[in-house]
Amino acid sequence: MIARVRAGEAEAYAELVRAFTGIALRAAAALGAGSDAEDVVQQAFFKAYCSLGRFRDGSAFKPWLLSIVANETRNTVRSAVRQRSLVGREAALAEAEPLIPESADPAVAALEGERRTALLAALDRLSEEHRLVVTYRYLLEMDETETAQALGWPRGTVKSRLNRALRKLGRLLPQGPDGPQGPEGREGPRGGDGHE
Repeated sequence: MIARVRAGEAEAYAELVRAFTGIALRAAAALGAGSDAEDVVQQAFFKAYCSLGRFRDGSAFKPWLLSIVANETRNTVRSAVRQRSLVGREAALAEAEPLIPESADPAVAALEGERRTALLAALDRLSEEHRLVVTYRYLLEMDETETAQALGWPRGTVKSRLNRALRKLGRLLPQGPDGPQGPEGREGPRGGDGHE
């Protein structure tokens, strides 16, 4: 696909944009872009297009694009006049994800909302490195290799930072009836490798 874009085929890049807009919006929202998420993603796609000459053949496009989205989000957040509130981030993240179906149990929906709020509050208390690795690995559902590529870190660094971040999250998240809950309300990776 990248070869087609480099050859000047405009529709090929439009296909990439359509394929990756959803996850790019989720990434921007999860990383704090708030109401600027669409602008961040548009700018990221523009920068990605302009930087295709530096894209390494054989590399995965998604991690490369999401690293650009992360940089654009950081720039946007740093230059913002006001700080994004937890409520604003939660609303932006909720808008970027599918809505809970009307047929869902209201109690389950309320519990999921509480878990999301608790998770976002706990993520806000992590260092930027730890917040990024958890966001990429769990909220954006990237595998270890994609996470390493997107963050520009060796896989071993991803594993060790993810392990430390999950331990910190376990201490920060409310205790459920079965003990600390990992991201998305399920038990976090424990025992063995637990990362892949």
